[in-house]
Amino acid sequence: MGDLYYGAARTRVHMDDRTLAHVSAVITAKLRRSEPFLLSWLDDDAIGDGRSSVWIHQACDLHYKYETAEHVDLDRGLLERMSRASSAPQGLLVDEATLLEPAEDAAEA
Repeated sequence: MGDLYYGAARTRVHMDDRTLAHVSAVITAKLRRSEPFLLSWLDDDAIGDGRSSVWIHQACDLHYKYETAEHVDLDRGLLERMSRASSAPQGLLVDEATLLEPAEDAAEA
C-alpha cells in the first residue's frame, strides 16, 4: 500500500501501489497542462464513513510514497476514464467503482 501526501499539512491518502501509480499519472498530466481539479476518496472506516477531497493545483505540495520499488504497468483505458472524471465538475473520485469499471470501448466491442 502506498501513500499520497498533500499540502503543508501532509494530508495522507492511503491506496494500493497500482492505484497510486494511476493517480500520479493523471495528476502529472493535468498539472503539465495547468488544469487544476478536485481529487476525492472514501475515508477509512476508522475515521468515519465519509469522503474527503483536496484541490490539486500547480502550487500544491505532493509526495508519492510507494510500498515497493517495482514500477506498475499503467492501464491506458483506466487512465483515460480517470482523466475524463477529473475534468468533470465533481472531479476524480478514487474508489473501487472507478478502478474496476470496464472501459466503454471494451463494453461496445
